[in-house]
Amino acid sequence: MEQPSRAIESVDRALRLLDLLADYGSGATLGELAAATGLPKSSLHRTLGALQERGFVAQRDDGRYLVGSELLRIAFDFHDRLDLRTVLRPTLERLRSTFNETVHVGVLDGPDVVYVDKLEAERQLAMTSKVGGRNPAHATAVGKAVLAWTYPSLQAIETWVERCGPLVRRTPRTIVDPAALAREMARVRSDGFAKDMEESEPGVRCVATPVFFGSAVPIAAISISAPKERLPSGRVPELATVLLRATSGPLAVTPTTRSTVRADAAR
Repeated sequence: MEQPSRAIESVDRALRLLDLLADYGSGATLGELAAATGLPKSSLHRTLGALQERGFVAQRDDGRYLVGSELLRIAFDFHDRLDLRTVLRPTLERLRSTFNETVHVGVLDGPDVVYVDKLEAERQLAMTSKVGGRNPAHATAVGKAVLAWTYPSLQAIETWVERCGPLVRRTPRTIVDPAALAREMARVRSDGFAKDMEESEPGVRCVATPVFFGSAVPIAAISISAPKERLPSGRVPELATVLLRATSGPLAVTPTTRSTVRADAAR
């Protein structure tokens, strides 16, 4: 029977290979894999053989190794059955416990953000949001956190506005000019988070970060909402830092590293 430490090493080696093969769209030779991992070809060959037998790795006629169809099937099956509320609820509970403020999960649907989950703070905050409810995406932090990567240019924003209608002004602070919104989206991508400084509801401020799932486009965003008295501009980076950590885990594969928040992010 294989010793636990050796079994762990074998599993780790297999996972490292699968992760590495994902970077080789046209396949990798045994030599390339050996050079990249620093492992002996003999060990790699045994591991690749075991993965190939289960369909997790395939081999081309020229000998190059590729990610196999079975791995893709499992990934797509899981993605198709992904229940955002189930997957993200523990994160929402931790965030509410940490800050005792209202937290949301929202997804983009045309011009709106739709709330798929919400946990209220113990100290009540009067908000119009509810599970299944909608708000204009451009006026909310959770909406802007998704928009920034879904429509990453002025042209894309303008096309979205033309298709979905003019930008509605919810409060005097709401951004209603497509060019100004595009500039705000550039800031969101640079800082890694979005903010709503009373742009949707007077007296309410929000901070949100996108949730990625192996794609450059977010599948959702998570936000923390609080009255402006409990969320002054100087506290925005604190909430953003915690949100970025919470949404950068294994189920939130991001296209860029967003591990720090700029000190001037609340400007």
